[in-house]
Amino acid sequence: MRFFAFTILLFSIFMLSFRSKTTRVVFFGDSITQAGVQPGGYIAQINDSLVQKNKAPEYELIGAGIGGNKVYDLFLRLEPDVLDKKPDLVFLYVGVNDVWHKRSFGTGTDAPKFVQFYEALIQKITQNGARVVLCTPACIGEKTDFSNPLDGELNQYSQLIRDIALKSGLPVVDLRKAFLDYNLRHNLKNQESGILTTDGVHLNEKGNQLLAQLMLPYL
Repeated sequence: MRFFAFTILLFSIFMLSFRSKTTRVVFFGDSITQAGVQPGGYIAQINDSLVQKNKAPEYELIGAGIGGNKVYDLFLRLEPDVLDKKPDLVFLYVGVNDVWHKRSFGTGTDAPKFVQFYEALIQKITQNGARVVLCTPACIGEKTDFSNPLDGELNQYSQLIRDIALKSGLPVVDLRKAFLDYNLRHNLKNQESGILTTDGVHLNEKGNQLLAQLMLPYL
């Protein structure tokens, strides 16, 4: 009888420790992610949704975004900003600046190097024991007639990420497709910005809300 009671006690302790485990989630990216932790940002909205579902104690959400970052910037700071935090799940959201900065600053990333660094990020994160969710870059301009100057290249890099996801067997949040679909329904005046973004790139309230809704199921 004592042995049975002791077994039940051990099992209860085990179940309690299992239930109390917190899933640590790192959002790894650029200025969009950097702003995501601010009130109204997409990371903050994901947390709000978890609070509403009484699941907030089960998760620790960490924003690891730095403005202007490209894929090789993420690679250089991967260890201190992600791996050292021992995450369970990492959202990899990069690519806008790799395309955008080619024209604006001449410091973008050519497609072959983008793939090389992107795959290296995935390899190092997964070797560290974390799951990875990939994200395509959303937009650089919101016009729906594909007259945004960088639409072609942004579509190319988004497809590169989809291909990597397929090859690696990883989930992908296709923000590029989702933002295009949303603008086709709501941007009836073919505006350059103001629907989901403040400037064609950085998210407004609705953009952050859409991003949170798309990412939340992957937690």
